[in-house]
Amino acid sequence: MINEIKQDAKQRMEKSVEALRSQISKVRTGRAHPSILDGVMVPYYGSDTPLKQLANITVEDSRTLALTVFDKSSTAAVEKAIMTSDLGLNPASAGTVIRVPLPALTEERRRDLVKVVRNEAEQGRVAIRNIRRDANSDLKELLKEKEISEDEEHKATDDIQKLTDTYIAKIDELLVEKEKDLMEV
Repeated sequence: MINEIKQDAKQRMEKSVEALRSQISKVRTGRAHPSILDGVMVPYYGSDTPLKQLANITVEDSRTLALTVFDKSSTAAVEKAIMTSDLGLNPASAGTVIRVPLPALTEERRRDLVKVVRNEAEQGRVAIRNIRRDANSDLKELLKEKEISEDEEHKATDDIQKLTDTYIAKIDELLVEKEKDLMEV
């Protein structure tokens, strides 16, 4: 019973860290990376479709992405979707290839992005703490129903705290790595 609670907490914490990792990977650094366009949706035959399902996205050089659209008739829609996204990108169509140059980030913009990443990391920490709270309340429930002893509950609570500390440390590592990446000129 206790092991199930610990295992569940561990899996949920792992998912929270993964969610944070994917969330901060969308924050643009100075370098081109295909995941920058992950959130872009393109209106395609009446429904919003993820860009990566409509085009092959490659890195041309450190500051340029190249998109090869599978259906040539949707090239204009893809270009418009990138332009209207909140990424601040300006695509240029060259025949069958759309090039997306990434503008250099200003110092002020970098600082703003660091604030955004810190906020995301704090939300990740809060999620981890909520998982800890849920696991601890499950343990207290078992103790109340006399399914486990106080010693078992105390030891399990300590184990969950160690798990929490481990995953918060992982979040802090991700944050430091992304901040360094953002502030690199």
